[in-house]
Amino acid sequence: MTENGWRPDPNAPIWWVDDDSETGPFHQNIDINHLQQRGPSCVPTTLAMLASTRGVPIHPDEVMPRINSQAPHTWSKFLQDYGMQLAYCNTDVRRLSHVIKELVELDDLFLVSFYSGEPPFDPPNRNGKLCTAHIVTLHRGTIIDTAKSRLSGVVSATEYSRLENPIKRVFRVVPAGYGRSI
Repeated sequence: MTENGWRPDPNAPIWWVDDDSETGPFHQNIDINHLQQRGPSCVPTTLAMLASTRGVPIHPDEVMPRINSQAPHTWSKFLQDYGMQLAYCNTDVRRLSHVIKELVELDDLFLVSFYSGEPPFDPPNRNGKLCTAHIVTLHRGTIIDTAKSRLSGVVSATEYSRLENPIKRVFRVVPAGYGRSI
């Protein structure tokens, strides 16, 4: 504890609400059509699925030159053309199972990135790559996974097979121009 009585609070909710305008939900009434990724293209495929909810089908190949898969601010900038952008959620390296209930209760649209394995703390090789990661869409209580076919890639969030994977990042999809964004 500091002199003024303040102490860190490790229990911040995924979506910290400062006022009623920040509660959402922002994207309850959209229809997301599952796309299956080709090769290591989960980010552009996921962004193409979201952009296509605006009535014009977008192919992942059209997304690729406009983003960097390791730079989420480029994802958010891409989505702005479709009336959306991303906002960081309060997360750390917990397992997805620890936050899935809270995300589902928010009843909205999120992008959830997680490590495909246990991430090492030090890069095992000179290129600095730790391990692979994957991103999925969480819309209300459903996970849409582009790495799987339409049959197995649209599942209840609480039944998702990768809930024990460690989280890399969580973003809430918010309207373009929203105050809390990246």
